[in-house]
Amino acid sequence: MARYGPEEHDVLIVGGGGAGLRAAIAVAETNPKLSIAVVSKVYPMRSHTVSAEGGAAAVIKPDDSLDDHAYDTISGGDWLCDQDAIEVFVKEAPEEMIQLEHWGCPWSREPNGSIAVRSFGGMKNKRTWFAADKTGFHMLHSMFQTTLKYEPIQRYDEFYVTSLLTDDGRCQGVVALELATGKIEPILAKSVIMCTGGCGKVFPFTTNANIKTGDGMAQAYRAGVPLKDMEFVQYHPTGLPFTGILITEAARAEGGHLLNKDGYRYLQDYDLGTPEDKPVLRSMELGPRDRLSQAFEKEKEKGRTLEGPYGHYVHLDVRHLGKEVVKERIPFVRELCRKYENIDPLHELIPVRPVVHYIMGGIHTDINGATPMDGLYAAGETACVSINGANRLGSNSLTELLVFGARVGKAAAEYASRSLSYSQQLEALAKDERKRIEKNFFSDNGTSTGTIADIRKEMHRAMENGAGIYRTEQSLSSSRDAILTLQDRLKRVRIQDNSFTFNTELIAALELSNMLDVAETIIQSALERTESRGSHQRIDYPDRNDDDFLTHSLAYRNPGDVPRIEYKPVTITKWPPGERKYGQQAETSNPQ
Repeated sequence: MARYGPEEHDVLIVGGGGAGLRAAIAVAETNPKLSIAVVSKVYPMRSHTVSAEGGAAAVIKPDDSLDDHAYDTISGGDWLCDQDAIEVFVKEAPEEMIQLEHWGCPWSREPNGSIAVRSFGGMKNKRTWFAADKTGFHMLHSMFQTTLKYEPIQRYDEFYVTSLLTDDGRCQGVVALELATGKIEPILAKSVIMCTGGCGKVFPFTTNANIKTGDGMAQAYRAGVPLKDMEFVQYHPTGLPFTGILITEAARAEGGHLLNKDGYRYLQDYDLGTPEDKPVLRSMELGPRDRLSQAFEKEKEKGRTLEGPYGHYVHLDVRHLGKEVVKERIPFVRELCRKYENIDPLHELIPVRPVVHYIMGGIHTDINGATPMDGLYAAGETACVSINGANRLGSNSLTELLVFGARVGKAAAEYASRSLSYSQQLEALAKDERKRIEKNFFSDNGTSTGTIADIRKEMHRAMENGAGIYRTEQSLSSSRDAILTLQDRLKRVRIQDNSFTFNTELIAALELSNMLDVAETIIQSALERTESRGSHQRIDYPDRNDDDFLTHSLAYRNPGDVPRIEYKPVTITKWPPGERKYGQQAETSNPQ
């Protein structure tokens, strides 16, 4: 691999997961003459997309429609979705899925050879494509292999981006740390695309991999770009209690049941927004994720959950599905249960609890992935376009990587094709970043304030207790005070490892700094949204308030103080806000 000093590229993509690889392909196809860099803190096939199990949504069957997919998404997102983005998303989704098959993704098939689709939570029609229950693995593998045929794509594997290089209101590259050598150097680019994934590790129990620490969100935030809708944090109702490992929604799509400690299918006692034309006992496990997670909390309050060494849980029962269904449709579920819980779901109940799974918010972008800063783009979970609103429907996220990865790649390529010059200040800015890291983490900053692990554990406690499934002004205020204290403490932590090669302690410190910055935006956005909508549930404000809050929140960094929150209206095209009943036919929802 060529070394830089500084290296220059036309388009630089931060993150080698699904959105990043799809963006790289789109750049290469838009303008083959452009130089493309993919910078990733892990080898691309270790990106978190690889662990996605259930599937990707796109209309393909004759009994489905684009309007149905759009309405399910809008209603499931509690009307906080931008409907122009939704319409683009559902229209381009099937094209992207077919393209992925041409690149080698082995979609599961029906006996007649047509694409197999399964039900997923919040969607009335079956439209979730899948490759058994290792969909993300096959998608990522197909895209990774496709990138290898494009000579302009250069990879920087195991390089950790520490900050954006911005000057004169334009993003012109990044500063990156090479893990193998410890060198901190600039990489210049005419356009930069952030595809760094979510920030689930801000919370203690999460399905997210350890690499999902909100790096791209925090770096854009510190550069002055707002983070949008950060108060909306999705809990997935079925994670393993100890590890947080996901038991895919596909297990419920195939007919799995959620049971409380008495063996009772408790979801029949809750309003899940289920349409009247769908039998409740057949569909209730496929209610939206936010409402299933909230139902778990209610069961816990009533004393109907079980309790183990890692907290309260209920059971997921797939025993009645039979060996053939499990083997063909959800083999990975069985593998995970046997490996991490030492149980066989063919014969035993699976312990599950809600765990943080996805952040609906992210870097504020338009429909083409452009942020308010010239030259800076974003796609995937790190971005908020917004198609997920207050609650993402399962299986929309993998398709989002494709649709908006492709769109952002094209937009960034067109921007980089212009005649642009670099600022003379970039080298000096990169040196300032090196000095910042040395000062913050290697110099003696006074009295010790605990270890990185101590601060991370306290952050987890503050976020779980104050900004979890149910929130109040008091709980959020307490969490905000705790996060502010932890940010100050981190400034006085000293790195003990002074080596340059693979200094994982330094990376952990940088990641923790990012997580604390992201945490403050989640808390402040949640404090100022005095309503309940989707995954944001305020006990002290239990009703949805469209008059005041049919708006996106925008969190701006405010150094030395809490984030400044502004609001932007939601884009409504033809589906006016209504009662949240996911899955109703679009033609019965009074479209304008």
